[in-house]
Amino acid sequence: MSAPDPNAATRRGAAYQIWVVGLLSLNFGIVFFDRNAPNFLMPFIQHDLGFSNKAVGLLSSALSLTWAIAGFVVGGLSDRMGKQKIVVVWASLAFCLCSFVSGAAGSFMVLFAARLLMGVAEGGIMPVSHAMIVEEVAPARRGMAMGIGQNLGSNLLGSFVAPLVLVWIANTWGWREGFYLAALPGIVTAALIAFTLREPPKEAHEHAQRPRVTMREAFGNRNVVLCAAIAVLLVSYLVVCWAFMPLYLTKVRAMAPETMSWMMAVLGISAGLGSFLVPAISDAIGRKPVMIGFSALGMLLPLGALYYTGQSWGLAAIFFFGWGLNGLFPMFMATIPSESVDPRLAATLTGMVMGAGEVLGGVLSPFVAGAAADVWGLGAPLWIMLGLALAATVLALGLLESAPAVLARRIR
Repeated sequence: MSAPDPNAATRRGAAYQIWVVGLLSLNFGIVFFDRNAPNFLMPFIQHDLGFSNKAVGLLSSALSLTWAIAGFVVGGLSDRMGKQKIVVVWASLAFCLCSFVSGAAGSFMVLFAARLLMGVAEGGIMPVSHAMIVEEVAPARRGMAMGIGQNLGSNLLGSFVAPLVLVWIANTWGWREGFYLAALPGIVTAALIAFTLREPPKEAHEHAQRPRVTMREAFGNRNVVLCAAIAVLLVSYLVVCWAFMPLYLTKVRAMAPETMSWMMAVLGISAGLGSFLVPAISDAIGRKPVMIGFSALGMLLPLGALYYTGQSWGLAAIFFFGWGLNGLFPMFMATIPSESVDPRLAATLTGMVMGAGEVLGGVLSPFVAGAAADVWGLGAPLWIMLGLALAATVLALGLLESAPAVLARRIR
């Protein structure tokens, strides 16, 4: 018999639970729309402001650094305050303001400062949104709800819609207007969160407290260590691709900005489907073979961009399948660590894996890739992506299988 749910008496009906998940997913999608905006607008921004490829990497690194720090700090602050809704609302309004400042930037340093502050505003939104989902959604639907909250809106808006809309706006009016557009929807969702969602009951916050664990306990598990290392590699893969693939396609492959925007939008379609399909496949055949296979599949994308010379639809297909590794992110950041340790440590270890990926991968890799691009050309970041996917594949070979259904079949 499962333990009783201590929050069942205070939880609202199914319609409200769906609204919570949908609204928070939409809000995080708008956050990612803005996070990715400089990447898709970079061919226009770099031409206008005239900075180096290393500076392009620094912009991405700056946001990743403050994003990761804010994720830890804001989440802890929310727990201590016993407030969640108000934190999401103010953080959403703050990132809207930073987006306006990004659009008004007249120099690299102003844009750099705006992205630093943007990371502070945006980084705490997802951890606190996850906490709201955990406390408002019934346990039977919680896993899928958290996946939708984190992946659906961010992939559809941040990866699919963003390149199409932002490049069109930049061509029609200018890149600054793209940043202004990115800010406006966040004001709307912040208002909807403020006026239609409740603050989760105090009892839920008290129940959510986790025991403190030592670093030795946290990293005493083989799967956790490997997942943290894979997080560093594959977060690096993603941010390098976002930062430099638009530049490579337009400057080296001489694609029109509109064609580039559709090519990058393919990644959003792939990520949206992969966020559900890849974990589902792992439920059936196991986490380890899926981690190995889709990490290896990620090598297709940079190789295709470097060497494929056929029709655009063929390159789009390569991008679609190569980006399938995006579906691994919920697995190595949350699913495998939580299946591999004492349940009391799952939340803490998941946070450590996410933090390691964002700080070590998201901060360092764009800077390194940008410096390499200045020395060896814009093909260098793609070779870095290839090496990152290969290294993740090798590390995945060392994982211990953790899928409950697969382990149960082995016992029979």
